[in-house]
Amino acid sequence: MKRPYWHVDAFSDRPFAGNQAGVMPLDEWLPDELLQAIAEENKFAETAFLVPDASDAADWELRWFTPACEIRLCGHATLASGHVVLTRDGGDRVTFRTRQAGVLEVKRLDEGGYELALPTISTARGSFTEAVVLLGRTSRETWVSPDRYAIFLFADEGEVRALRPDFKGLAELGDHQYICTAPGDSCDVVSRVFVPGAGVDEDSVTGSAHAALTPFWAARLGRERFTAHQASQRGGDLVCRLDGDRAWLGGHCATVVEGTYFLEG
Repeated sequence: MKRPYWHVDAFSDRPFAGNQAGVMPLDEWLPDELLQAIAEENKFAETAFLVPDASDAADWELRWFTPACEIRLCGHATLASGHVVLTRDGGDRVTFRTRQAGVLEVKRLDEGGYELALPTISTARGSFTEAVVLLGRTSRETWVSPDRYAIFLFADEGEVRALRPDFKGLAELGDHQYICTAPGDSCDVVSRVFVPGAGVDEDSVTGSAHAALTPFWAARLGRERFTAHQASQRGGDLVCRLDGDRAWLGGHCATVVEGTYFLEG
């Protein structure tokens, strides 16, 4: 079997920055173990797989795999999937039906780039002492959700950049997403995101984390729109906008590779 394949750097206007995603459109679903093997081969944080949606709910069905497992929600690989479909097929808007995150949307922006709609993730003030110890620095506040997202608020960008987590220890706590954030120096909000329990020690740019950060920071900033930077080694920039129960994340994409996967069949 031959399958078309794209390697896209999401939330970046140039190659070798932002977050890498594999995107593979399919005619029909391949076996799950083969999807997982492709994601493991890619070694990216996520590989997205698309199948035309037979229902009237959306244009495509969408699933995401890390090198270790299938996940519930992935923002950057959804943005990358929208970039691939809209570049290849044309149009200004595309929708994706997912198994656990509902229907997601990617649309072109008049000023260039794209905007991605994700369901907001609500968090509440709480505690996660084991994680705080393993992050290596005490946060000012901790906010958690039942969906295994945890936000750790720090005083400033320097504290976030200085974090040196115990990834093995964090992984042993489960596949939580550890979102460390603070006011930014040259943008409104800065963050770093660790997901070692899902096979990604530090994610480069995390759309799903900003689905939690958007309502979190909108409440603190007193406005529904703000700029954000994820301070990973590759780095990435977003514009976040709260619209009811949706977080709109704006950014660019750069296609790095377009080719063919050869699969035994």
